[in-house]
Amino acid sequence: MVLDACALIAFLNDEPGADVVAAALQAVPVVEMAAINLLEIAYDAVRRSGQPDSARDVLETVRHLSISIRRDIDDDVLEMAAHFKARFRISLADSVALAVAVVCDAPLVTCDHHEFDAIEAAGITRFLWIR
Repeated sequence: MVLDACALIAFLNDEPGADVVAAALQAVPVVEMAAINLLEIAYDAVRRSGQPDSARDVLETVRHLSISIRRDIDDDVLEMAAHFKARFRISLADSVALAVAVVCDAPLVTCDHHEFDAIEAAGITRFLWIR
């Protein structure tokens, strides 16, 4: 599985859908996330708290979860993300998450219906909706 930022934010903040993410983290041996999506989570922590140290705190929390952070973007992911960004007009970070999911042949765990409903309808990849 590949996690989108919104899914992990829901898990970390015990928001609706957190239980779905918790089950996903326990159910599969490999859960991946692109570093740019981790940046979204760190940014969200700082924005919510107003404290710059919140980024460090959330990164430390994520480090202890069973998530493999993809810190590099290979050419396949880059090209695919560029295509998805242009075709579907989704955010840059979401285009990378989607590309990682396609390259890994894994479902994308998300709650971003406004970004991904059209992509699901196009049959690009599988999704696990947390809400």
